[in-house]
Amino acid sequence: MTSTDTPSDAKFGRELATGKFTDEMLTDMRNLIGTELRTDACVNNEYATRLAILRFAEGIGDDNPLWTDEAYAAAGPYGAIVAPPSFIFACLGSVQVGWRGLGGFHAETDVSFHAPIRVGDKITARVWFDGFDDPVDSSFGGRRIKDYLRQEYWNQDDQLVARFICSRMRFERGEMQKRRSSRKIELPHPWTDEQLAAVEEDILAETPRGAEPRYWEDVQVGDEIDTITKGPIGLTDEIAYVASGAAPIPRLSAHGVALRRYRKHPKWAFRDPNTHALEPVYSVHYNDYAAQLQGAQIAYDVGIQRTCWQIHSLTHWIGDAGRVKAIHGQYRAHVYLSDVVRLGGAVVRKEIDADGDAVVHLRTWATNQREQNCMPGTATVVLPRKEAQR
Repeated sequence: MTSTDTPSDAKFGRELATGKFTDEMLTDMRNLIGTELRTDACVNNEYATRLAILRFAEGIGDDNPLWTDEAYAAAGPYGAIVAPPSFIFACLGSVQVGWRGLGGFHAETDVSFHAPIRVGDKITARVWFDGFDDPVDSSFGGRRIKDYLRQEYWNQDDQLVARFICSRMRFERGEMQKRRSSRKIELPHPWTDEQLAAVEEDILAETPRGAEPRYWEDVQVGDEIDTITKGPIGLTDEIAYVASGAAPIPRLSAHGVALRRYRKHPKWAFRDPNTHALEPVYSVHYNDYAAQLQGAQIAYDVGIQRTCWQIHSLTHWIGDAGRVKAIHGQYRAHVYLSDVVRLGGAVVRKEIDADGDAVVHLRTWATNQREQNCMPGTATVVLPRKEAQR
């Protein structure tokens, strides 16, 4: 990615690329199905060091002592600090492939978790392009396509840690921009001092279940999990998430390193008309101008950032002895800077599954202050059984 082989005709406009769906593009993308993709430029962490785990936990706002306190974790079920399940995204959030000049939103996430990540583990990610659905028309952004990346995370013992199916919507940016006014809302959100104080008190009142087991036998259908509150989302929240090692695809860089990469891939960057600096497409998550070019109102959160919050709400509720087995989430609306999101869930079923695990199935949600469920989803968690303690 730092090659000095730069095309002489590289030019940077003040707009994001505005490609169109073509038969040639669809044929090219079909020919890529099954391809294992390069990951070098997108890997952020290989080793789950204590500081890498701490930095990631702080970047998603999760101070569970099981990930952050060595003395506490030593007395826990793993005998040492472990990473939150979402740490896989701090190793590699995702990869971009094809769809020249089209915009993209992370649309859906499916993850199954198979092994914990312990301090010192080396995590290797592999990614395959699994294909895409045929184009359809939508009211949101015109013609669109949903594609699928399969990401697997393996540890140094060749043990599968997690499998992540990342689905994105691909669209023509020009159409998204035309329809932006139909989605207009008041932003930043007009919070009152009293409302902000109430949000902050809710956040400060949150306490993870911790060492007290939540037993499978004690959970009933209809029970709701604790609410986790995020926000109002600010620029520092997005910076902290990037600094934690999560999300950028490819990695963010500065000065000459960045310029050489942009010259090699000119459509990955644009020139900000205010600062005159080159910015990557990824800056839609912290740059209002870029977000508007993408058809949004202002800067907005990262899809898997929201999934990290979902996992936070689950690990908060299940306690140290529980574990997250699978999650699913759909990103139904932007979470804009200034928004508040409350994450929760309810038990819909419990069983002893085919693996012999005592599992609880949940319906999950992430509701903003406009009463939109911006991430409907599901989850399966494993809880300890009382009879196992006898």
